[in-house]
Amino acid sequence: MAMRRPRRGAAAPPGPPSCSSRRPYRLSAGRAGAAVSRAAPLLLLLVAAAGRAATSAAGGPEVHSLRGSWRLGNGNGSVVLRGEVPGCVHTALHRRGLIQDPYYRFNDVMYRWISLDNWTYSKTFKTPFDVRKWQKVNLVFEGVDTVAQILINNITLGRTDNMFNRYSFDITSVIKEVNFVEVRFLSAVSYAAEQSRCHKAYSIPPACPPPVQKGECHANFIRKEQCSFSWDWGPSFPTQGIWKDVRIEAYNYYHLIYFSLTSFFVKSTQQWSLEIESIFDVVSSKPVAGLVTVNIPKLQTQQTFSVKLQPGEGSIVLLVNINKSSVVEAWWPNGHGKQTGYNMTTTFIMEAGYQIEKFSKAYFRTVELVQEPVPGSPGLSFYFSINGRPIFLKGSNWIPADSFQDRVTYDTLWLLLKSAADANMNALRVWGGGVYEQDEFYDICNELGIMIWQDFMFACALYPTDQNYLESVRAEVSHQVRRLKSHPSIILWSGNNENEAAIASNWFSIPYADREVYVKDYVMLYVKNIREIVLTVSSTEDWSYTSNFSLHRQHHENGNDQMLQQIAYHFKLPQSTDPIKKFKDTIYLTQVMQAQCIKTETEFYRFSQSEIIKGEGHTMGALYWQLNDIWQAPSWASLEYGGKWKLLHYFAQNFFAPLLPVAYEDKGVLYIYGVSDLHEDHKLTLRVFVHAWSSLEPVCTLAKDDVTVKAQSAVPIYKESINDLLERCRNCTRKSCVITFCLVGEGGLRSPMNHHFLSSLKDAVGLEKTQLSASVSQQDNTYIFVLQTTAIAPFVSLDVGSIKGRFSDNGFLMTEQKKVVVFYPWEPTSVEELEKSLTLTSLADVV
Repeated sequence: MAMRRPRRGAAAPPGPPSCSSRRPYRLSAGRAGAAVSRAAPLLLLLVAAAGRAATSAAGGPEVHSLRGSWRLGNGNGSVVLRGEVPGCVHTALHRRGLIQDPYYRFNDVMYRWISLDNWTYSKTFKTPFDVRKWQKVNLVFEGVDTVAQILINNITLGRTDNMFNRYSFDITSVIKEVNFVEVRFLSAVSYAAEQSRCHKAYSIPPACPPPVQKGECHANFIRKEQCSFSWDWGPSFPTQGIWKDVRIEAYNYYHLIYFSLTSFFVKSTQQWSLEIESIFDVVSSKPVAGLVTVNIPKLQTQQTFSVKLQPGEGSIVLLVNINKSSVVEAWWPNGHGKQTGYNMTTTFIMEAGYQIEKFSKAYFRTVELVQEPVPGSPGLSFYFSINGRPIFLKGSNWIPADSFQDRVTYDTLWLLLKSAADANMNALRVWGGGVYEQDEFYDICNELGIMIWQDFMFACALYPTDQNYLESVRAEVSHQVRRLKSHPSIILWSGNNENEAAIASNWFSIPYADREVYVKDYVMLYVKNIREIVLTVSSTEDWSYTSNFSLHRQHHENGNDQMLQQIAYHFKLPQSTDPIKKFKDTIYLTQVMQAQCIKTETEFYRFSQSEIIKGEGHTMGALYWQLNDIWQAPSWASLEYGGKWKLLHYFAQNFFAPLLPVAYEDKGVLYIYGVSDLHEDHKLTLRVFVHAWSSLEPVCTLAKDDVTVKAQSAVPIYKESINDLLERCRNCTRKSCVITFCLVGEGGLRSPMNHHFLSSLKDAVGLEKTQLSASVSQQDNTYIFVLQTTAIAPFVSLDVGSIKGRFSDNGFLMTEQKKVVVFYPWEPTSVEELEKSLTLTSLADVV
């Protein structure tokens, strides 16, 4: 278990393969109308969906997982340890105490040597069955990260070069009673560099990331998580490892590889149907006939089909018509209805073989991308209709939750995705520089009603289109679409992240005469390959924003300066002589500024959904960049690494609320719009309050009754000159007063309180330092914080340090003496711990 770095003069690890050795390895078995931050997709491919199924086989194949403890060693044998599978080298070293947490301080740079070495996983195992009884035995890898040679009993089975592929190797003739399996990895960094060198015809930019990212080069030459080579919000950890399950499968006659459901509604017959696709590896030399029965008890639907499987990769496609007398409850996005699914059993009874039962969940919903001429505009509409209802997409963008995928647990995913749903989000875009997420991610989205805009894994680069690369991509796309298409949450497949923009805007300074080559490659990769496949398969010194550590973690060029410049537009920068207070105040102001900026932008998109002004409008979506973080660093995320809500996420909970009043000022006139995602019109009361910064008592109030806010629309409900309003309110000025407002209806219907600042807060007159206090009490499994203030307090922030949980509200403008906030803990805590950890901050505390 001893570990040391490779010595100077020690035997060099094997180098990257020669240009001719790069071969593909296939499966042996077988800003328009929607505002989507940082997205420039080429193609939008819609899929109707159903639930993913689990497998149950009576008398079926022998399946034996090889997950668990493996032997792990580096290239020259100087490092040997035990490594878990699924897992990777970095987490194995950390778990054995041989390295510190890779995220600690500067360890992303200190541990660069790990990714530059070549590591081997090996394991000895006894075959748990009599191999003579089976016609075929496969060694199946659900995910290999990334470039490796696979051997069993010193016989090479093949090679892998794509993190996103599933690899299956026929080991029927080589498996023994006791076996030795090896996965010999090649450094992804070395491999990518060699593949770039081999591409001699013309360069494929970008060669390297900007120096500020402290990353590795040529990520576009390897089918691997692109951000693992670094990004402008994340570290460089080009991992090696067996990152998903690996198993032995033994079977006779035939074996089920993929099983998927796709629902659709036939308008002419007013009937729901399911298309069930099953893909088999048929090892019989003759066709295999049999019966398939599909049963959905709650929908009184049962159908039996006669089928025949052909030798090789056999496919069965069944069309099941749902009983017309049954009422089908559709799957709806969050905030628009239930996420109903129906238990379904599919039974395969084939001749000369065994019975297979698939237990799955069938979901019913339709998706349509509506692109129609818009009166008053030269463009087309761009919105999604779910089950015939136009839906405004409210959400964010998802990046990998960790640099090391084996650390991403179900609980991690649930916490982040539930936080999205709790902030009234109904959509997330799975960004194209990460990974196709694990099945549990999409299962949770199905359950929570979160629609997924699914990118293919290409981002911010141009890519090669040689035959080997294209074959690898084709296998990747075919596998991922087959794996994921059953999920009702996935409403669209998108080609890439910003790659079309890179060509159109000439990010890489390509001479005009050479552009056609890259355009041709783009069309070849995304249109003629990916699109066609989808259509065919549907420390203390660190506590300063100028410290070496803060600058090290800021991977966006001039990112810290940009944040400070943005803050300075509207707030006074911290001037405290206490460096820790100054650092904390700066962090607080960056959160306030981020939240206020995204709030302003998103509210503009929301109230623009029913208007066309100068040919623009009818906006039907707002997905801000970005939802989550991959490590602890300054970034665009609204959820910190670990799931803690930033102020932006609390703001999102309000600006994505189903009912919201939004203020907009134009040429000295204040407009208030009523924005509704509700399915019915409502008569409401608009309440407007004008406060002087110097007083908790409003200087004037307005109640406008019988305001009609129409279903799923945005309508203007109030208009007045700012000067007239201020003159009526005891001669308020822009600098001395602030406006707040809300909508109230019958039966407890109420919007969040919103605000409109009449000047930058750095110019506010009468804003006093307040005395904020809080009392804490427990109520069942939650904690009640009763806040009191002696003066108006902008952006009141409650923080309980490392205690995990979230508040019902945070970052709010406190205009009343008392406010009650609920804390929802994610782990056991107590009143005493919360009181001890609580920090209260408002804008007036920043000095």
